[in-house]
Amino acid sequence: MLSVFDIFKIGVGPSSSHTVGPMIAAVRFVNRLEEANLIPDVARITIELFGSLGATGFGHASDKAVMVGLHGYLPDEVDCDIIPALVDKIASQHKISLLNKQEIAFNPDKDIIFNWQETLPQHPNGMRFKAFDADNTLLMKKEYYSIGGGFVMNCDGLKVNLSPDVVVPYPFKTGDELMEKATKNNLSIAQLMMENEKVYLPEQQVREKLLDIWSVMQACVKRGCSQEGVLPGGFKVKRRAHSLYETLKSRPEESLRDPLAMLDWVNLYALAVNEENASGGRVVTAPTNGAAGIIPAVMHYYDRFLSPNNQQGIIDFLLTAGAIAILYKENASISGAEVGCQGEVGVACSMAAGALAAVQGGTVQQVENAAEIGMEHNLGMTCDPVGGLVQVPCIERNAMGAVKAINAARLALRGDGQHLVSLDKVILTMKQTGADMKSTYKETSQAGLAVNIPAC
Repeated sequence: MLSVFDIFKIGVGPSSSHTVGPMIAAVRFVNRLEEANLIPDVARITIELFGSLGATGFGHASDKAVMVGLHGYLPDEVDCDIIPALVDKIASQHKISLLNKQEIAFNPDKDIIFNWQETLPQHPNGMRFKAFDADNTLLMKKEYYSIGGGFVMNCDGLKVNLSPDVVVPYPFKTGDELMEKATKNNLSIAQLMMENEKVYLPEQQVREKLLDIWSVMQACVKRGCSQEGVLPGGFKVKRRAHSLYETLKSRPEESLRDPLAMLDWVNLYALAVNEENASGGRVVTAPTNGAAGIIPAVMHYYDRFLSPNNQQGIIDFLLTAGAIAILYKENASISGAEVGCQGEVGVACSMAAGALAAVQGGTVQQVENAAEIGMEHNLGMTCDPVGGLVQVPCIERNAMGAVKAINAARLALRGDGQHLVSLDKVILTMKQTGADMKSTYKETSQAGLAVNIPAC
């Protein structure tokens, strides 16, 4: 049973699957070398990135992520501000320090290989790490898969960065099962999740960790609203959140004339987060980095525009959203490289819609309905990032996803929870749609906007 903290992870941009996952895999590899007492013998390391990692890894900073990871830095611990200087130092000196202990020769242009024409068998986001001694003898070879949302799997199919395997009081596999157990035990989805989380940690610690996640989300929005200039990557995409923030702040009376003015703020919150993500800043994977702006945007909407709102609502929002994400993770995918952007923005929209309905007093059935609506109208969404960068259409897509989530919750709360298409059915449909989708539309930058924009 996944924990809510397996879903919401603090990391760095621009991608959970292409940045966070490879960084974790690199740390895993050097830790394995250290456990085998091989670090002193290592003279050279190579990393081969396959499939989607090979196709868009450069634009998604996968090369930078593995270099940072080889130093031993994890995504939730590394100071984002040191990464550019660290990467520049490696590139200029052609040396890297394994776990900050053993310095070896390392040329990123030669030792990191982008192999977009080949995939490893278990997932489109495959990585192969090799370590050699001074005589070029292979000391160790490991393969890992970044399967979305910062989750990493080894070649045996075991996820390497999950919460401990424990027995929870209310395990669930499907949405119907989740609703049945919540209703039978007179619990909300958030309360059911809290009972499960208490197996891992005392309730007070769970609450504190959830509020820490909210604090990181708030800090990300604040920083995104303060930054100006263009985003890295060569397309010179202008950061818009700062100017939008200044405009909204300077003309508060507009909200009296325009009943939809609050949506400008929702757009702002989403843009701010995803511009920070695109620049390699600190974000919360929710459930991925590419979709990291939707949950914070809708939570800010709840916190600043709805009444009543309180700290308990923030906690319940994250617990409910986490439960919905677990259903997608266990029964389909949250990887854009596997099912397209419906698995990222679509899932985040579904999570936010269900959670917003919950904190506004929705029944378990209305929460399930909101989550279903949030995904149903994102089915088939492709992942076609221009230039392999998490910028176009990703940043605006988060703003659209946040607004959709709010409307989905409103639609569900106006109903009685009864509806034709269940959440389980829409999750199955999303999975099947992803399987039918051409690989060129699954985070490879080989179709859609990714090929048409440069041609204009």
